[in-house]
Amino acid sequence: MAQTDVKAAVMKTISAIEANPKASKVFFKADTEWVEDVRCLGKVRDFTPLIIDEPPELGGQNAGPNPVELLLVALGTCQEIMYSAYASVMGIKLDSVQVSLKGDIDLKGLFGLDENVPAGYTHIKFEANLVSDADDEALKSLIETVESHCPVMDSLLREISISGTAKVNGKELYRSEVGIAV
Repeated sequence: MAQTDVKAAVMKTISAIEANPKASKVFFKADTEWVEDVRCLGKVRDFTPLIIDEPPELGGQNAGPNPVELLLVALGTCQEIMYSAYASVMGIKLDSVQVSLKGDIDLKGLFGLDENVPAGYTHIKFEANLVSDADDEALKSLIETVESHCPVMDSLLREISISGTAKVNGKELYRSEVGIAV
């Protein structure tokens, strides 16, 4: 899809939302399934299932990326998508966009060895590399727009509510509501 096609799709969606603000509410869905050991499948729409696994040092067979690596992939690709979409709308020609990410996790939190250590990332660092002949002012505006509108970055930076249930043999055994103001 060319940048002109991206711009047309984005502008069409924006126009539809402006005409019907309720059309802005969308949802995304994924299903996952444990296969064996620490290997799982991730199912999204009609795509081939993703194999999610751990490296051998965490009990896996290294058959695919692990969930925390997928979180880094989600952040990087979301930024790249936002760069493409906003550049097309702002009239900025991009030749390439590539994001490299690294995340720090202390395994003491993951394994419950220290209650003061979180189980997840304590720091994520990214470097976005853009190639464009646009002027610095336009590119800085693009970068600031992407940083403030990337849905994955936004989701990671602010508290969001997560709720769910755990069922055993079809019977709800546990209910979780995290990040919900009371």
